[in-house]
Amino acid sequence: MGARFWSYFVPHQEDIRAALEALREQEFRAGRFWQPSEVQPGFFGRLIGRGPSKPQPPRNIREAIKTADASAIGTRSILDMERISDTPTSSAAWLVPRDELQRLVGTEQPTQKMVKESEELIERIDRGQGVCVVTYQQGKPDGIYFAGYSFD
Repeated sequence: MGARFWSYFVPHQEDIRAALEALREQEFRAGRFWQPSEVQPGFFGRLIGRGPSKPQPPRNIREAIKTADASAIGTRSILDMERISDTPTSSAAWLVPRDELQRLVGTEQPTQKMVKESEELIERIDRGQGVCVVTYQQGKPDGIYFAGYSFD
């Protein structure tokens, strides 16, 4: 299997970490993430050594990540991004600095369309990593773009 790309736009807020946590919670509650039980019936029982069992959905984000990590794939979603980082690193969304945005997108205040269409920005993302970019409209922050790739 190859890594899968994912992306999200959320309304702007000053606290980017809080925006990440709210998005993760939203996607978890909506069930928009990969779960091993979807492709491997009985996976949960084998995971804990009980043999085949009726798959139980994860009760929280931590459990969803633990279960998905056991399959070496991850959740294929924003759930795999556990924090905001100043540098590209595993399981984190890298907050792209303004000077890097200037180089990658051509401006320090990119629009949603600019970041969504930026091949250079997406090429900077390795498996199991994400990026985070504040987007602008008419010179004012209007959104936050999160994008990344699954582990596999």
